Amino acid sequence: MKFFIKIPESIEQLPSIKTGNGKLLWISSVDHKQLGIMYLWLALFFFIIGGLEAMVLRAQLALPNNELISPETYNQLFTMHGTTMIFLVLMPALIGLGTYLIPLMIGANEMAFPRLNAFSLWMTFMGGTLLYFSFFAGGGPDAGWFNYAPLSENNYSSSHGVDYYLIGLILTGIGSIGAALNFVTTVLTLRAPDMKLNMLPLFVWMMFINGFLILAAFPLLNAGLFMMLIDRQFDAHFFIPSSGGSAILWQHFFWAFGHPEVYILALPAFGIISEVIPVFSRKPIFGYKFVASSTVAIALLAFGVWVHHMFAVGMSNTVNGFFAASSMLIGIPTGIKVINWIGTMYKGSIRMTVSMMFALAFLIDFTIGGLSGASFAIVPIDWQLTDTYYVVAHIHYVFLGGTAFGIFAGIFYWFPKITGRHLSEKLGKWHLWLFVFGFNMTFLLQHMLGILGMPRRIYTYPDLPYWKILNLISSIGAIFMFVAIGIFLYNIFITLKKPRSAEDNPWEAWTLEWSTPSPPNLKNFEQLPPIHSRRPLWDLNNPDNPDKRLN
Repeated sequence: MKFFIKIPESIEQLPSIKTGNGKLLWISSVDHKQLGIMYLWLALFFFIIGGLEAMVLRAQLALPNNELISPETYNQLFTMHGTTMIFLVLMPALIGLGTYLIPLMIGANEMAFPRLNAFSLWMTFMGGTLLYFSFFAGGGPDAGWFNYAPLSENNYSSSHGVDYYLIGLILTGIGSIGAALNFVTTVLTLRAPDMKLNMLPLFVWMMFINGFLILAAFPLLNAGLFMMLIDRQFDAHFFIPSSGGSAILWQHFFWAFGHPEVYILALPAFGIISEVIPVFSRKPIFGYKFVASSTVAIALLAFGVWVHHMFAVGMSNTVNGFFAASSMLIGIPTGIKVINWIGTMYKGSIRMTVSMMFALAFLIDFTIGGLSGASFAIVPIDWQLTDTYYVVAHIHYVFLGGTAFGIFAGIFYWFPKITGRHLSEKLGKWHLWLFVFGFNMTFLLQHMLGILGMPRRIYTYPDLPYWKILNLISSIGAIFMFVAIGIFLYNIFITLKKPRSAEDNPWEAWTLEWSTPSPPNLKNFEQLPPIHSRRPLWDLNNPDNPDKRLN
């Protein structure tokens, strides 16, 4: 007896995700496009949770001597807010975009390891689930997203929240390592035969280099997490000073991961911006080789700057001087990218879509974050401003004004390709302007709060000069961002209810993913267009203009 199974030709032929069969197909899927979409939904889900946590924190800090929530609740919320946004929002969103787009952009039909791809997603999901299960098991983690020892040891934090933090992040770290291995192997082995490494789209190039960063950085974090878990569960003495351990050792493990993590979150956003700006400026990227090579320089330098997070712990002037110099040096390749993006727009025919506007907002706000970060390379300034709200402002300008704005630019750019539908540009502009206004209203003033001496991680504060008004304005700015995200969610909701109407290449872009239907078929490519340059679709559509090719 023979059985014949008809394989669907496209994702839209699959049963709906709302049906029983549809749920099973998505949950058991190893298709990179479906896994990428699930990564993005996972990031959006935790983004809503992390945003609600931030609103409660800003409500507590809106006025001096406020008692809206208890100190214990505050500690748990600010710990989970930072952990959620970094490990459960930004990382899954960037990995999701990479998972969806890399095979399409290099002419492949699948990732190198499809089952590892699915495994990575579900490990990330399980890690996030365990983190939040801690609230049902006696209280969430309360030692900050950096989980400093000895604050995280049993004699300071005896609840199981820190244990769930450790196990949850170990699982998400394993998921990230699996994804990185997949990215590197896919780019090396499955790209189109005529596509050389120096012809990769810049988003793929950034994700490729990012894979090496993840493979080098996350084992450091997981090693430290395992050591702390052994400390807590088996009374080891890695990080307990009273038993001969070293609390500073935990900081070395964490920040040896933590500063490369800044670039792990920034490089994919750089890649998104490097795709969006050329397309909407109608010019090839200015200085492709400089953008690509500066990415390698950032990856190498990222592992030599972590101690600038630790200048205040009392290390020698020699150590401080070395890491101050390396921290200043890493600003050079990042500055090169900013010059390349500006050079790309110069004399370009700029089209102000929402995606392009988010790219411009990224360019401005990430530069502000980079400049404030450079100030921490100056040791006396770092001593004055460390653990103040100046640091809070800096990290949000890098992660929110940088990475999140890049993700928004990418979502509006690739949404037609992923779903076959265009997000509303009108609603998108409301989202953009409210979010950008609220973001700068909230965090620009926090630089001033830090200079005035307001420490971070405090539950409440006295009514000192200017503290009340600056905190109140910051909290009002958070409301604007909250409304903006509500508009974004509404935009997604109403767009997904519309029929598919997006063209295969609505932006007249040049990379291979735009040669497929919108959304792509289950098999990405039946045949590939000729690849002679970094802009294969331009070459295909302009065969009589070889002088305008990017060679």
